[in-house]
Amino acid sequence: METTHPDHPPAHGETHDHPSYLAHHFHTVHQQESAAKLGMWLFLAQELLFFSGLFLAYAAYRYFYPGTFLQAHEHLSVPMGATNTVVLITSSLTMALGVRAAQMSDNKALSRNLILTMLFACTFLVIKYFEYSAKFEHGLLPGKFYSSHEQIAGQPQIFFGIYFVLTGLHGIHVLVGIGVIAWIWLRARKGEFHGKYYTPVENVGLYWHLVDVIWIFLFPLLYLVR
Repeated sequence: METTHPDHPPAHGETHDHPSYLAHHFHTVHQQESAAKLGMWLFLAQELLFFSGLFLAYAAYRYFYPGTFLQAHEHLSVPMGATNTVVLITSSLTMALGVRAAQMSDNKALSRNLILTMLFACTFLVIKYFEYSAKFEHGLLPGKFYSSHEQIAGQPQIFFGIYFVLTGLHGIHVLVGIGVIAWIWLRARKGEFHGKYYTPVENVGLYWHLVDVIWIFLFPLLYLVR
């Protein structure tokens, strides 16, 4: 038996009188919200499984090459990594404020917080660019591209291979995040979101928090753990 929420009226009745933001294949706004959230959580779960496999690869290679990993990680810039951690955490705050603004039908605050989130994301990538540039300059690269004259025992190219794979994939997620936040911002400018319809903002917020959480694991694992 179908149930409805007071704030989410049924839409696909015989009169087909429904809000513009309700897709035709859903009966109610509440049903549409539930389906979107379920899909988002399933997507986030597979993302966690994906990165979990990479974390296990890091743990396995660290077990086999503990001395190499210890020496190699000292060539990463802790100040840059820490700055990026603060930048991402702050961006998660502005994203959360954006979701709250959408819930309160405050379109101006929503647009402002989405712009701030994108600026913080771009700042993260700029810092990462300088980090990568330093690694390329010193030849601290994966596999056969490793050409550094630094005295690192063992197989340092394995450490830098894992470093570039983990941080590179995370960087791609940041780029995707900027893209979807920009899409939400463009829709917000048209006034598409309000207190009764903000599911896309909420789902993009969940994605961005995942990007933040993954970095919170990456930073200590690569930069701090000795």
